[in-house]
Amino acid sequence: MKLSVALFFAGFFGALGTVFFLVSFGTDYWLLVSETCSPNETASKTVTERGDGVLSQKDTDTTFYHEGLFWRCTFGGKMGEDSMWKFWFTNQPPSKVCSHAYLFPFPTSAETNNSTAYSPVIYRGFWSIFMLIGVAAVVIGGFVIICAAPFASHKLYKAGGGLFLTSGLFFLAVIVMYVIWVHVLDGLTEYTIQKQSQCKDFTVNVRYGLSFMFAPVGVFFCLLAGLLFLLIGRTVQLHYN
Repeated sequence: MKLSVALFFAGFFGALGTVFFLVSFGTDYWLLVSETCSPNETASKTVTERGDGVLSQKDTDTTFYHEGLFWRCTFGGKMGEDSMWKFWFTNQPPSKVCSHAYLFPFPTSAETNNSTAYSPVIYRGFWSIFMLIGVAAVVIGGFVIICAAPFASHKLYKAGGGLFLTSGLFFLAVIVMYVIWVHVLDGLTEYTIQKQSQCKDFTVNVRYGLSFMFAPVGVFFCLLAGLLFLLIGRTVQLHYN
């Protein structure tokens, strides 16, 4: 009875972790970026009060980016209070432009495609490889567990648990690498400095998207499922011996 309950929860947690990983892997909302440039410094300003603060807003165009493993998409719009909702796929204009983002660091521009960009490209390459390994491990682990259930094979349960743990650890590395990439490495700073040399009032806002948020949830469920499957494999081995 206890073994059946453990199998149910392990399978349930494993399925949840797999879904979160696949959604995180397949969607292009790891990073949400909005950049604004006001070439006319005397642009009109509208002052609005909110609580005790005063906000100064410029009526200017804004470029929005969202990107993931496969694609980086760009579209224009106006910066507003609800700018986060502009990234929702139903609110994006049909004129948005998407390009491949496999090995290119974000943000990037045509001027940065030289030898100074090789290091971020290599970093992005390892990040992409780790994500692919994590997805492959969780999918293979799921198939192994499905094969283990009819035969009550402790070896297959342990192998499946090990694959779920491997997937969770690789995705954990992916998350840490992405945070380091955005907040520690100099790619974003260099991009901002370069843009400010062309536009004095250039500003860039960076946020994590839903694809990024799903990844740590998947890590939790996959690590938990992996530990449960290892425990189940150990229990089945002791029971039959």
